[in-house]
Amino acid sequence: MSEEVRVREGRSRSLAQALEEHLTEWAERTGITVEIWALPTRDVPPVVAGAVLGALGEALANVERHSGARVVSVAVTLGRGGLRMTVSDNGVGFFGEARGRGIAAMRAHFERVGGSCGVNGVPGEGTTVTGVVPRQD
Repeated sequence: MSEEVRVREGRSRSLAQALEEHLTEWAERTGITVEIWALPTRDVPPVVAGAVLGALGEALANVERHSGARVVSVAVTLGRGGLRMTVSDNGVGFFGEARGRGIAAMRAHFERVGGSCGVNGVPGEGTTVTGVVPRQD
């Protein structure tokens, strides 16, 4: 993502706006229901916004390709410690270690900004992706 997240139709968007637009478009295209539990009330540096949007895109692609989910829940919050992104689905889940190009890409997006990303699956119940970026002063 470029300056101020991304410019569309000549206007700058906040991270919250970019997330909401992306999630709405994705839900319309896939037919999978998106529950937005939280969006950031403040903005973040463009490099962090780009990492979050990139990781979210990978997480949603995995939901679409592999999960069989009907619902995905998304929360992106900012607190004293930094930013946290959680993406949970009600799909098939998995057993064992999370692997694959999408998982590696999500981790790389967060690591690029000093963060980390974990993926946990529960067979028959779904998958949760959690990414964290420590506060950057």
